[in-house]
Amino acid sequence: MNVILWVLFSVTLLIGIMVCLICDIAISGNLTWSLIPVSSIAFAWAVSFPSILLGKRGIVVSFISLSVFIIPYLFLLSNLIKVKEVFSVGAAVAVTSIIFLWILAAIFNRVGKTRRLIALGISFLLAVPFVIIVNVMVSKMIGEPVFDVWDMLSVFILLIFAFVSFICDYAKKKGLMK
Repeated sequence: MNVILWVLFSVTLLIGIMVCLICDIAISGNLTWSLIPVSSIAFAWAVSFPSILLGKRGIVVSFISLSVFIIPYLFLLSNLIKVKEVFSVGAAVAVTSIIFLWILAAIFNRVGKTRRLIALGISFLLAVPFVIIVNVMVSKMIGEPVFDVWDMLSVFILLIFAFVSFICDYAKKKGLMK
């Protein structure tokens, strides 16, 4: 079944690539804008196909693929659209995000096997410093404020989700919920 999904997914993305290339050539007479969606589709395929093909076992391979290909993808995208900040800011945020994702994977691998709700709560709590770290990095790179009302709302929601996860785990442990 996974092989059929993988083939359908791949064919669908290939059709998308072909449509972009044909439209670009038909409109402008050569390849101009189509390289942006083509590279993005290729990146999405490289990251997604292990999970589609291998199911849960492919998630780690997808994480590795994401870790390996994100920086070259951002470099290519930055050059295609001729905006250097796509690479400089994007790479900094991407590296931080990849580290965060690997930490979450480790938490779910360790704790999540027996206590998924605890792992989820820990993940929500760890997302708070992650948001702050990313905001500080982006603020220093592009001069935006470190924190605004939407960031405060995001942190508040993350804390609520963490609290709910911990409460649900406690209730499940005490037999109050199935």
